[in-house]
Amino acid sequence: MEEQQAGGTRTGRRPPQVAALAVGAVFLVAGVLGFIPGITTGYDELEFAGHHSGARLFGVFAVSILHNLVHLLFGVAGVLAARKRAASRVFLMVGGGIYLLLWIVGLAIPQSSPGNFLPFNVADNWLHLGLGVGMIALGLLTTALERKAGDYPEPDIQHQ
Repeated sequence: MEEQQAGGTRTGRRPPQVAALAVGAVFLVAGVLGFIPGITTGYDELEFAGHHSGARLFGVFAVSILHNLVHLLFGVAGVLAARKRAASRVFLMVGGGIYLLLWIVGLAIPQSSPGNFLPFNVADNWLHLGLGVGMIALGLLTTALERKAGDYPEPDIQHQ
């Protein structure tokens, strides 16, 4: 948990930072696992990008080299964002929004279309919906927890 230094200054991670770090770590693990034969089935069909990639993470989620790299970059972003409380919130909220957009794109673009360049399949689409909702929920929940504990000031609303 958090400790207090002399003078009452807190050290350690706050709830949004913990959430951003955990989400970032999950993305890093997913990105690495996408390059491991056996965990990724059809590894010999792994292509750089496009809907022709036959590789499936855990035999379920469509992946390509580009898709795995996106997971790794998102993971790095989460780990770096976890260094600052505000950046953690931005990562969770904006990242969640990005995943909701990816869900919509996945629903709109046919799986056999050249526009499906990452690639996505039905399992990816459901995962993107869950990630988007989950990340936004974590951003809201961790902010609410901090406000309840008095660790995060209420917004200043000035009435004139």
